[in-house]
Amino acid sequence: MLRSFLLTITTLAIALGVGAGSVWFALDRDFEFGTITIGSWKAFATRGTPEADPYSKARFSREADLALGSAEGITFIARQDDSGAPLHLHCAYRIAGPLPPARFWTLHARDASGKVIHAPGTRAPALHSYALLRDGDNNVATTVSRHPSPGNWLAVEGNGEFSLVMTFYDTAMASGARITEIELPQITQVGCDG
Repeated sequence: MLRSFLLTITTLAIALGVGAGSVWFALDRDFEFGTITIGSWKAFATRGTPEADPYSKARFSREADLALGSAEGITFIARQDDSGAPLHLHCAYRIAGPLPPARFWTLHARDASGKVIHAPGTRAPALHSYALLRDGDNNVATTVSRHPSPGNWLAVEGNGEFSLVMTFYDTAMASGARITEIELPQITQVGCDG
């Protein structure tokens, strides 16, 4: 009798531990069904919609984020550079390449906790499409670093890992089936402090 009781308790403990662990793992990762990956950038097209999977809905509720509707735009997030290394605030990165057509777009950085990084002494925590220098092919090149840089510069501060968030507003690609055919800028590490 004691043996069957202990076996039942052990089985329940394992089941609860594995179940809770798998839910925590699913909610803490950048995985959702229907994730769109283009280079280092990921978009979660069904986030915040009725079509989202249950884990995505739980993550969305926990983060209290604001999702765009499919007709409003789409957000891409990068947590690593094109070599696969995580983005670190003590390093400088160059974001360069073509951008898909959109009425307006923004680029900002978030720290590991999801808070928008606003470096002191800078006017705004984000870059936007109306105030950037472009080359002859309409491509954009931006430096993300703690130190001022000529041209387009997104200032960051602090230590640890961070993510880049690029949001395109009023764009046909948000609801298009051929979204995986678009090109997004590459993220290249250009140096690190210390």
